[in-house]
Amino acid sequence: MSRPRVVILGGGPAGVGAAARLAVAGAAEVTLLEQNELLGGNAGSFPIAGFRADFGSHRLHPACDPEILRDLQALLGPDLLDRPRDGRIRLQGRWIGFPLRPLDLALGLPPSFLAGAAWDAASKPFRAAATPENFATVLERGLGRTICRSFYFPYAEKIWGLSPAALSATQARRRVSAGSPAKLIRKVLGAVPAFRKPGAGRFFYPRGGFGRISEELGRQAETAGARILIGARVGKLEREGDRIVAVGFERKGQPERLEAEQFFSTLPASLAVRLQDPPPPASILTAADSLRFRSMLLIYLVIDRQQYTRWDAHYFPEAALRITRLSEPKNYSASTEPAGRTLLCAELPCDADDAVWASSDDDLARLVVEDLCQAGLPDPGRPARVAVQRLRFAYPIYEPSAEEAFATIDRWLGTLDRFVSFGRQGLFAHDNTHHALAMAYAAARCLRPDGGWDAASWAEARRRFESHVVED
Repeated sequence: MSRPRVVILGGGPAGVGAAARLAVAGAAEVTLLEQNELLGGNAGSFPIAGFRADFGSHRLHPACDPEILRDLQALLGPDLLDRPRDGRIRLQGRWIGFPLRPLDLALGLPPSFLAGAAWDAASKPFRAAATPENFATVLERGLGRTICRSFYFPYAEKIWGLSPAALSATQARRRVSAGSPAKLIRKVLGAVPAFRKPGAGRFFYPRGGFGRISEELGRQAETAGARILIGARVGKLEREGDRIVAVGFERKGQPERLEAEQFFSTLPASLAVRLQDPPPPASILTAADSLRFRSMLLIYLVIDRQQYTRWDAHYFPEAALRITRLSEPKNYSASTEPAGRTLLCAELPCDADDAVWASSDDDLARLVVEDLCQAGLPDPGRPARVAVQRLRFAYPIYEPSAEEAFATIDRWLGTLDRFVSFGRQGLFAHDNTHHALAMAYAAARCLRPDGGWDAASWAEARRRFESHVVED
């Protein structure tokens, strides 16, 4: 029997993970389409001034499924580094180590903050649930006013651009892993050797940049016979009745078309709807138009010093500072090269096409330097080079109406024969790379030898995906 043809849309971790699994198993003739010139999507890497820069701060968490972790260790070998986490959070004008450590909290936080947090924890059993729930009410009921109003609420407003009360309760449950005093205490105690779980306070990071995970999976897929077409921009999904029969795309300035027995899409679900030919019902398009993503500017400064600070990442929840996080890739990979220079990556959430989005590279570099100095960090001086990456689809925004809008889209896409949507963008989900790879593995397992789809197993996998909570 000939193998089914599978076309995978998108070359982020979910897409290349599925391509590798299918190709290595010999389960399908696989073609992957990626519009960019590099694999990895928002979890990719690119060169700048002798560095390999990531699209923001990325880590592979020890919570990764053991099967997936073993596969990545086999692929990357000693280049998959086991690194200690060593970050800082600026809280009420003071620096607190992250992951949180008991002694650091006791010595670093103001007594008034500690007293307030202790009172909030003790009074939790007496706090009633608000109706209707939202991001603010869920977290404040779980953690209390002190932590929420000093950290989570201002940070959330910077990241998503909305008041916490305007965000869905689901955003709190899927995005905040320490949503109660008990969970927060467990995280803090995880830094104490006697209570530390395997992998706590550590992460995996590939030598040569986080994008190597996707690149090595892509190479594995190609070695096993898959075709990976980069620079392929999808233009339409041809549909006959309720079945997707072909994808039209442009590559090297030329239109191309592929037919297949199965289509895996890791594109944003709203985009997968808009690409339909013929168009879907108006109600589906309206739902797609209502889904919003928060965009992100990644501002890279190359500075003439061997190391900026010893910390791998700094977090800035305070509203007075515009950036949300600063990472230093050399500290992730323990690299000493290139000598005499280091690279900083500042993250600045915004809305696509607003005034900040359109700012010049030099203006954005000045903004970053101003924020770093205001936060009490060393003045990086005049950068030797500045580069900016613009991510239009950085964070899904769970407004109260978004859940029903996505459910409407998801139900309609689910009616399409031999078409499945998954991954961070495809499921409008907050996730980590290990979650995206778990989706890829599950999707590959659900493809039957005849090209059909194991709907029952996929439904069970979807229920597991709903339990994913972002690892901080």
